[in-house]
Amino acid sequence: MRDRSFAGLRLLGLGLAWLAGTGAQLARAEVWPAGWALLFGLACLGAAIVLRRHTGACLLLVAAAAFGLTESRAAWRLAEALPPELDGADVELVGTVASLPRQVSGGVRFTFEIDEARWRGEPVAVPRRVSLGWYRGWHDAALLAGPPLEVHAGQRWRLTARLRPPHGHRNPHGFDHELWLFERGIRASGYVRTVAGNAAPRLLAVDAAHPVERARQRVRDAIAARVADPGAAGVLAGLAIGDQSAIERSDWDLFRASGTAHLVAISGLHVTMFAWAAGGLIGWAWRRSARLPLWLPAPAAARWGGVLAAAAYAVFAGWGVPAQRTVWMLAAAAAVASLGLNWQWPLVLLAAAVAVSVADPWALLEPGFWLSFVAVALLIGSEPARRAAATQSAPSWPARAARAVHGALRTQAVATVGLAPLTLVLFQQVSLVGFVANLVAIPLVTLVVTPLALAGIVAPPLWDAAAAAVALWTALLAALTAGPWAVWTAPVAPWWVQAGGLLAAWLAVAPLPARVRLLALPLALPLLWPAVERPPHGGFDLLAADVGQGSAVLVVTQHHALLYDAGPQYSRDSDAGQRVLVPLLHALGVRRLDVLVLSHRDSDHVGGAAAVVAALPVGRLDSSLPADHALRTAPLPQRRCEAGQHWQWDGVTFEVLHPPAEDHDRALRPNALSCVLRVVDAGGRGVLLAGDIEATQEAALVQRHGAALRSDVLLVPHHGSRTSSSAAFVDAVSPRVAVVQAGFANRFGHPAADVLERYAERGIDVVRSDRCGAWHWPAAAAPTCERERRRRYWHHRF
Repeated sequence: MRDRSFAGLRLLGLGLAWLAGTGAQLARAEVWPAGWALLFGLACLGAAIVLRRHTGACLLLVAAAAFGLTESRAAWRLAEALPPELDGADVELVGTVASLPRQVSGGVRFTFEIDEARWRGEPVAVPRRVSLGWYRGWHDAALLAGPPLEVHAGQRWRLTARLRPPHGHRNPHGFDHELWLFERGIRASGYVRTVAGNAAPRLLAVDAAHPVERARQRVRDAIAARVADPGAAGVLAGLAIGDQSAIERSDWDLFRASGTAHLVAISGLHVTMFAWAAGGLIGWAWRRSARLPLWLPAPAAARWGGVLAAAAYAVFAGWGVPAQRTVWMLAAAAAVASLGLNWQWPLVLLAAAVAVSVADPWALLEPGFWLSFVAVALLIGSEPARRAAATQSAPSWPARAARAVHGALRTQAVATVGLAPLTLVLFQQVSLVGFVANLVAIPLVTLVVTPLALAGIVAPPLWDAAAAAVALWTALLAALTAGPWAVWTAPVAPWWVQAGGLLAAWLAVAPLPARVRLLALPLALPLLWPAVERPPHGGFDLLAADVGQGSAVLVVTQHHALLYDAGPQYSRDSDAGQRVLVPLLHALGVRRLDVLVLSHRDSDHVGGAAAVVAALPVGRLDSSLPADHALRTAPLPQRRCEAGQHWQWDGVTFEVLHPPAEDHDRALRPNALSCVLRVVDAGGRGVLLAGDIEATQEAALVQRHGAALRSDVLLVPHHGSRTSSSAAFVDAVSPRVAVVQAGFANRFGHPAADVLERYAERGIDVVRSDRCGAWHWPAAAAPTCERERRRRYWHHRF
């Protein structure tokens, strides 16, 4: 017995060592050459086998082997980069559409697997997988020299594309788009060129490759054709084939607020139910054969048949991390049973985690990985008493039914309470109605909507019933989340507070004495309401967010917050407010904006404002927006920006320098009406936020204020356009740092080379958001770039 216990602990240690070594590699900013890394990993693995009886050395060597082997894979993937000479070049490509095309504003986006590439008539090496957008004109018959064609998975095309290295926004606690691309092996992105001078795109074959993706597209198209409600059709496509991009933004917001977003992904619950049903059917059929049980016992056939069915379903549904985890866990459990091993559940779960990390090391950085495994661990680890009670026979069916209801309620309570701290750590929010919402949603989605969505592939009329169930489900969720109390948000907490919250989750659901479990409350409270670090009286923190081609600057004093501009609108369904600013403000602990300043009406400055106003209380809106602008109807106090307005918060002075009151009555371009705001702390440290003013307005400011414009930091006017940053204005401001908020490889060419040279001639440091990410200037510390502060090897280098 002691030998078995020691062996179990040793296996547990080996699995944890592998995960630790993989995690250590994922924290790297640079990688070794692939060959050396592979040699190191194999040598450590061989040494671990030789020294397997020396537990301590073996554990270290297994961790080192995981590090080295992951390092080699990362190096090989990094080597498949876009050559510098092809950055921004038009390259002729031949390849296949390797993913479901995703509808975006003005076109589609898809993964393209390249078989052949030519530049200037010569073959060139490019990454195997790239992400392409096909925008205006993509269905134009004149361009395609034939009837209008649509892009479908599996098609083979010859086309011209302009390629760029993978690049994404980098903000504190924000989504890492470059990691998402790297994990999927996408090493360049771009768009199809259909302008004069390029060969027209040519469809070479309809069904050239990727039969699974083609089948998924056929199902998605059939659902869209059958179900009139696009929202319900998107949910059914998400459940049937894992196409989460088909789900509308408003529905995603509803699912997140209600804590049911896990149900619209192909989750472990769906895969397990599918495996259980398939295994039961296979076992029933197997027992009715006279010969098959002689070759393989029916229980083993049911186990492995269920695993294979689950794997097929997971592949058809996009092979997401939760689905992978479930397949590997089912396979591990089946292997343990088939080999006659008496493994405890932690070993089975750990074996599945190691299998996922071997297949995809970067999955360890996905929230879904941790939510999936922690959920299963909490549910299994908290139930020994209930499992023991379940072995006792119930006297009657009412008692059995009551026991089943009690078990379902307890399972939901464990999942809700146990995962709440982890959800706060990962997303800085948790649904307060999640327990009730999931009580209704889990049986409805698992037992009704998902089976109908899958059965509709064979019998399409069933999609009508599934759509009706989706409508009922979303109506119930809308009623539950109608109040402002539905979601609790909290800022990012220090690591020790996060650790205490996770410990509280385990204590709350563990089979421990009640007096011990009560310790969960004081451990969880700091995570629910962590202390937020604020600047001292008389000082301010400034954060120039990375929102792409647009402007958004947050200024925080000891007790107040101001947001200057709200970034661009990326598409009809996406903007900087929803994607960047609202999550950023929540993570930083900004629960209220005292003032929102919208410098002028251009969409790259006000595109995210509606999402910000909807998500946070706003004390006042200052802007130069015209009276007929949609944002002027927002139900909050508003005033026009006018030179001479000023106020003070916590010893920090705010002053509007432009436009003069009379300019609002003149027929001026929006840029000329930009609100210019100067912020100065008690020590004279200042920043000038200049909007999109141009040379004429700069000259007027110099004439009115002269040396009073002097500031330590200048938000460069008009993103570094040639129409702004005149020499006289730059000399009057004389900043130490000039911050340019501009998008990577933007079509305007911002910042202009001659403007950058003008700042360089004066010894002014230029910080560009496309290369720095978010720029943070704390009250009492040196400024930092987010790209440098948290650099990883998969991030774009310049």
